[in-house]
Amino acid sequence: MLAQRKTGFWNKFYLWEIANGLRITMRNMLFAKRATLQFPEERRNYSEKFRGQHYIKSVNGVENCTACMLCPTVCPAECIHIVAGEREDKEKYPIKFEIDALRCCFCGMCEEACPKDAIKLSNIYEMSQENRTVYEKEFLLEQRGNK
Repeated sequence: MLAQRKTGFWNKFYLWEIANGLRITMRNMLFAKRATLQFPEERRNYSEKFRGQHYIKSVNGVENCTACMLCPTVCPAECIHIVAGEREDKEKYPIKFEIDALRCCFCGMCEEACPKDAIKLSNIYEMSQENRTVYEKEFLLEQRGNK
């Protein structure tokens, strides 16, 4: 046997629930902390684990990269393209190092696969462009970031 609930006038029209919902809405609208940032003036602080724009670490203007081809091999988006060359001392280096920023999913697998810690992901998140961006070796060699 099912219990029959007696419904009164207030319960029939859900006025109590409507008033309670309006009270919660007004409390959040008037007294809660604002979540919106005024972007150019206020910057968001991301964690140290944030993966942003790529760069290649270099020592005295010479890149650490030995063109071992591990980063293009492990990249799931296939956005890294390297053409290898050889120096006079029989050491390999990248003649051409390109990263297609539109294809990149910023997973960080290239950073983990690199045995020389040459490729890094900085904490720069402002990367909007008007056209397709392919980062060349010269752009990637500029040291930006603190990782």
